[in-house]
Amino acid sequence: MSKNFFQIWQGWSGRSRYLEVSRMCIPLVMGMAATTVMEFTDRVFLSHYSMEAIAAVVPAGITAFLFLCFLGGVSGYVTVFVAQYQGAGEPEKIGVALWQSALFTGFSGVLLFLFALFLTTPLFSLVGHSPEIRIQEEVYFRILCQGGILHIGIQTLSGFFTGRGKTRPVMSANVLGMIVNIPLDFGLINGVWGFPEMGIRGAAIATVAAWAVTFFFLLVPVISRPLRTEFRLRQSMGFDREIFGRLLKYGVPGALQFSLDIFSFTFFILLVGRMGTIPLAASNIAVSISSLAFMPCLGFSFGISGLTGQALGRGKPEEARAAAWSGIHILLLYTSGLALFFMLKAEWIVAFFIRSGEGGEQSAAIIRTAADILPMIGAYIILDAFYMSFSAVLKGAGDTRYLLKTIFATSLIVMILPLYFGISYLNMGILSAWFCIVVFITALFLQISLRYRQGKWERMLVIEG
Repeated sequence: MSKNFFQIWQGWSGRSRYLEVSRMCIPLVMGMAATTVMEFTDRVFLSHYSMEAIAAVVPAGITAFLFLCFLGGVSGYVTVFVAQYQGAGEPEKIGVALWQSALFTGFSGVLLFLFALFLTTPLFSLVGHSPEIRIQEEVYFRILCQGGILHIGIQTLSGFFTGRGKTRPVMSANVLGMIVNIPLDFGLINGVWGFPEMGIRGAAIATVAAWAVTFFFLLVPVISRPLRTEFRLRQSMGFDREIFGRLLKYGVPGALQFSLDIFSFTFFILLVGRMGTIPLAASNIAVSISSLAFMPCLGFSFGISGLTGQALGRGKPEEARAAAWSGIHILLLYTSGLALFFMLKAEWIVAFFIRSGEGGEQSAAIIRTAADILPMIGAYIILDAFYMSFSAVLKGAGDTRYLLKTIFATSLIVMILPLYFGISYLNMGILSAWFCIVVFITALFLQISLRYRQGKWERMLVIEG
């Protein structure tokens, strides 16, 4: 048996792409880590500022992210076009694809600004949270949407670099945004260092300011002469109906798939808010902690999509398979260690979100509840590593319609309907609600892994055949 295992390992080691995957994905993970640190410190600062602020920031932030990730997902799908054109040796088409994504970014910015002005109050009035929380939710959501064009522009520019395998500029831009955000966030929330005390409004302004820094850091090299010349960016400026149409054809289902995934968690948080302050605050803390795993997995998924696109552009799907499994192996090392940490040190982790010196009965109940949730998060982040890696391969090939149908049916049947009826009519507890999340991720993992094994994605392309 040991001989057989050695032979299997020898065969895999010849095909594995750990080094290439690491070079592609780790800078993206570092960029996502910078975003995670930015969001984590944002939550910590607000939790120390007031309990109402931390109760409001996660529902409002996730709701804003729902819109931003859809529009940014469509514009960011240019990654796959860039990757496949790169693999096929057609750099002149990369500039055309980039301009189509830029045009969509401008349209999205106008749409978000109008949405923030006219639909913010009606939207959060439907949620049913208490007035003091709802007011802060509206403030945070409105500011993020008004500055959302910067976030979407970041996805477009990141796709230009990631699709070509140049991920270090993406990392550097996100780290720079984090460096700007953290002190600005603290100053604007608490009113120190000469800044006015703005609470949750200051947190939103600091986030938009960080987006602006990240966007312009990525924009400068794109408009520099070497890249303008290499990809004929000036000559390819304008609207291309065929490529723009294909960007929507493949990008919209892909973005909707990810948005529905986020919507399921948004729906979950909004329903949990009806259970009361303690379950809502505990769940918000748990979601913030789970981002320590989610963001790196997301970074790897972006990298695997790019590598898949390049491999299919070259006509070598076996390289995409090797990249996917190499990425999964690396992610499993990280998520398994994190899951163990969540199970052994749950209360210690949660305590970071509780204001120093606040030892009341409510705070103790929030710590206990959040600590009970963390082991379940530890279970689902391991399955999430598989799900996001296999989804990245399908997305990098253009199999986005299947992803959309799968996430729609699974979220509705396995998560949304059981949660709605359980919380609204059956007095479902907070731990049972979180168990639905674990079942939901398990169902997604099983379906996406089956689609991956069938291999239909190996014969797909989003560019001209």
